[in-house]
Amino acid sequence: MLTTSILPAAQSLQVFLTSKETASRLASADPIAPSSVVPGNSATIFIDPSKSFQTIEGFGGAFTEAAAVTWKKMGEANQKRIIEAYFDPQEGLGYSLCRTHINSCDFSLGNYAYDEVANDTQLENFSVAHDEQALLPMIHAALEASKTPFKLFASPWSPPAWMKTNGEMNHGGSLKPEYRQTWADYFVRYIEEYHKRGVNIWGVTVQNEPAAVQKWDSCIYTAEEERDFVRDHLGPTFEKSGHKDVKIMVWDHNRDLLVQRASVAYSDPAAAKYIWGAAYHWYGDDCFQNVQLLHDAWPEKHLLFSEGCQENGPHTGEWGLGERYARSIISDLNRWAVGWTDWNMLLDETGGPNHVNNLCSAPILADTKNDKLLFQSSYYYIGHFARFIRPDAKRILCSSSRDNLEASACVNPDGSVVVVVMNRTEDPQPFAIETMTMKWPATLPAHSIATYILRSAK
Repeated sequence: MLTTSILPAAQSLQVFLTSKETASRLASADPIAPSSVVPGNSATIFIDPSKSFQTIEGFGGAFTEAAAVTWKKMGEANQKRIIEAYFDPQEGLGYSLCRTHINSCDFSLGNYAYDEVANDTQLENFSVAHDEQALLPMIHAALEASKTPFKLFASPWSPPAWMKTNGEMNHGGSLKPEYRQTWADYFVRYIEEYHKRGVNIWGVTVQNEPAAVQKWDSCIYTAEEERDFVRDHLGPTFEKSGHKDVKIMVWDHNRDLLVQRASVAYSDPAAAKYIWGAAYHWYGDDCFQNVQLLHDAWPEKHLLFSEGCQENGPHTGEWGLGERYARSIISDLNRWAVGWTDWNMLLDETGGPNHVNNLCSAPILADTKNDKLLFQSSYYYIGHFARFIRPDAKRILCSSSRDNLEASACVNPDGSVVVVVMNRTEDPQPFAIETMTMKWPATLPAHSIATYILRSAK
């Protein structure tokens, strides 16, 4: 770990810039030399690598059936380009933490489950063959392109219809008590079947958005039901089946109720011992303070942003999408999140497909009619973090003296210091990146984001 006393003070900062008013998109800019002279009205981004906080798991997005089906519709060259754009660590974003779904989700072509035979408590008819059509091929292509295999976690939107109180996968309903153990066994079968196909599952969330009755695949859990399912079924089943290292995350819904929902599970030691942390989304109010509050109350547990996208898509060409991404990433990192995962990596020109017309945006949109790719601002903004802040980096002390400059900083395992700064205003913003001993003067154009890298001394 670097300390301020051994920072390579004489080195220049390497700069990568994305700017609305220019052609710069994750573009290398002129390096910034250190200087003792900084304009008096400049803002300050102060960093101290000797003060470190959480370890970063990674950044990435979600493999959905919609993304995979859209990917397969593209020509071979664009299929390769999509995968490289996300997973190549030099030319792309180097995604390192991704998500997928267990059974169908709204971004599937329709409802499906891996076992649709009623009362099959032994799961004799369990099969992931459906995923072999598109989803698993896309995941395999990404694993081949990734120099360091990314971590993959999985979330169910709904158990099979026969396990639920409403008899269908959509419109909420709850898991029937008599099928709780079968559902826990189902998680294990999923993990093992994916492993047989060369895909390791790093973690799971108990249920996607357990407080929302949706017209698409959904299932309701109270906080107590979620706690009890982990304590009495999922946790022990993972342990007995040799999967105790698979991370279990609770909540997986918005920041608004993050604290009280996670606190119910964490307050029960018998449940908490199985729980790695809490996952959360960004829909509704921002409530960034709740991420910090949950860390303050339960510092031994982890926090992971597991889903976010611009709703009612596709929002082609809108710059504000990228700024929303970066604002969330910066705010979440600074409040102890260990990772940040986008929703669909790829959607078509309509913002789908989606089997209930719940259309959204994605960082890459595909014009499937003309075999063209449309890279959105969100792709470049998330890239300012994903490409440069690597797994096992540690967040370091970073403060901004102006509200209009949002910033976070990390030190990578190789010792390089990465500072990401965003300007969402209409005007250029002068500032200086400072340590205790050195300053680097910089200016961010209007509506821009930059990553500044200080390489360690050799």
